[in-house]
Amino acid sequence: MKRLLIYGSTGSIGTQTLDIVRANPDRFCVAGLTCNNRIEIIREQVREFRPAAVCVGNERDAAALSEGFPDLELFYGPQGLIDIAEIDADMAVSALMGISGLAPTYRAIQSGKDIALANKETLVTGGAIITEACRANGVRLLPVDSEHSAIFQCLEGNRGREIKRILLTCSGGPFRNYTAEELAGVTVEQALAHPKWNMGNKITIDSATLMNKGLEVIEARWLFDVPGDRIDVHIHPESIVHSMVEFCDTSVIAQLGLPDMRIPISLALAYPERLPYSGDSLDFFSVGKALHFERPRRDVFRTLDLAYEALRNGGSAPVVLNGANEELVAMFLAGRIGFLDIQNTLIDIMGRHRAVPMTSVEEILAVDREARAKVRERFA
Repeated sequence: MKRLLIYGSTGSIGTQTLDIVRANPDRFCVAGLTCNNRIEIIREQVREFRPAAVCVGNERDAAALSEGFPDLELFYGPQGLIDIAEIDADMAVSALMGISGLAPTYRAIQSGKDIALANKETLVTGGAIITEACRANGVRLLPVDSEHSAIFQCLEGNRGREIKRILLTCSGGPFRNYTAEELAGVTVEQALAHPKWNMGNKITIDSATLMNKGLEVIEARWLFDVPGDRIDVHIHPESIVHSMVEFCDTSVIAQLGLPDMRIPISLALAYPERLPYSGDSLDFFSVGKALHFERPRRDVFRTLDLAYEALRNGGSAPVVLNGANEELVAMFLAGRIGFLDIQNTLIDIMGRHRAVPMTSVEEILAVDREARAKVRERFA
């Protein structure tokens, strides 16, 4: 029985993880859950899954939860997310949003838990520190993002064989054929209407700007120890091929399937086994006559090049890119800035930044705070 600590249990990845636990009660149990402010949802999750510990956003919600569950060990706030990592569990599912997942994931690694990683920002900002901590603590780092799970699966049975390229696929989002002029008029509602995936608001906006794919390039570099110049992004509107690996002999291995996050989640939870799943199978006869692949339009979606450049510069550069982007996306969702303000502000901020080495989680979080403050100053 694998005991799970699920960070972000009320979000998209968290609730789908609990679907898998519900379907496999002989394989998994819930040791801990966390959420920020969806207190009624997590109350129902506690009632069903009976975890030993829960972390919520503030002391008031923790007190309210304790009234119904007096034996529940309760944590709250950012420090609580770190402290709950010490509970007795075999694996932490890291599904928090943004850089808030970095410190809790790092502590979970230090406490010896395997990580099912759905929080790409942990590796974007702290790739060297996180991967070294995994090695030092003998911890498995298993990808949950559909593309990185696909790459992971393509590499199974091919460990040690020379990789020529990683072919990282991308749906292209709802605006892949837009001009820059058309992007200027994009509304929040339009940007949240992803054509293929049901995700949280932040990642959906990142997908629309292609920043999500840029962050995934950086994530792939750390997960698979492949330099950025050997990671190629391919627009694939059907989202059937989730990613591919080309080996030194030019053979390409791909992982295909319908868009369903329960598949990569279940693989990470059960690895090295695969779990039976009752979802729909991929029917090639109904897919259509062709699967399409396109080059990203980097002259319009310039966030992709910003990510590659941040990866090359290393150190604080990915931290600044990620932090500034998180702040800008929040402003866009709040209606304070336009869609293209995200990209244009990032271009300016990254053009001014000079990367410095990062040696600790604390340093990373300090640089993140500075990047966010600069964004706020610009739109004060």
